[in-house]
Amino acid sequence: MRKLFFLSLIIALSTCHTLTFAQKKQPEEIPLFDGNSLDGWYSFISKRGKDNDIKSVFSVKNGLIHVSGEEYGSIVTNNEYENYKLLLEFKWGEKTYAPRIDRARDSGLLVHSTGPDGGYRGIWMRSIECQIIEGGTGDLLVVGDGSDSYAITATIAKKTGTANVFIPGGEPLTVHSGRIDWFGRDPEWRDEKGFRGRNDLENPLGEWNTIECIARDDSVSIYLNGTLVNQATAVKPSRGRIQLQSEGAEMFVRKVSLFALDPR
Repeated sequence: MRKLFFLSLIIALSTCHTLTFAQKKQPEEIPLFDGNSLDGWYSFISKRGKDNDIKSVFSVKNGLIHVSGEEYGSIVTNNEYENYKLLLEFKWGEKTYAPRIDRARDSGLLVHSTGPDGGYRGIWMRSIECQIIEGGTGDLLVVGDGSDSYAITATIAKKTGTANVFIPGGEPLTVHSGRIDWFGRDPEWRDEKGFRGRNDLENPLGEWNTIECIARDDSVSIYLNGTLVNQATAVKPSRGRIQLQSEGAEMFVRKVSLFALDPR
């Protein structure tokens, strides 16, 4: 019964996605990665600061962004953005580093990033995170200061333990810190390298995945490999820079593109 429920939910959400975009003219693509350089971005590495990536945690090799994962940090867009669809194509590499050498491969796409570099734990700008982690890609996190300035509201299923799990039509919940899990996250998820959940939509290690983050007005919707996996409204803030994390795991990115959307 559990598998039938998730199959029905995936079909319904995928159909919604197809209808939404098939009926509208696609906006012009604005590449944020040119395949040759990190122009348009700057780096911020924990304990090293801005543009001091001496270990080349972020580099471009063979037309791909290579995130080594060796040190915590991010690349950050020079510009702020609002009302867009952000498309990211990524795959995991083999290498992992302490303190997550034996833990689930971890990274993240941080949108609406505001405030000072390193404002969150001395590493990242405060933001709204589309989590990229084995078993949990598509979770939404508030990477803020706990105040009303950073928040998301999502509809959630009845709680299992302490988890807040997104489900369309569920009970609305507003959080100023913490996370909303994607709808199929395995309740027995373990923070271990190579973890795969029973309902994972992320492709196996070494295969490419596509994330679409649709930020329009004060809403954020996350699609993983074509399926809506998470959604939030009343998002604060609703504009800012974009960050791509390094968090202990090697990752490759072949495409980062933005598509401007009109406000509703």
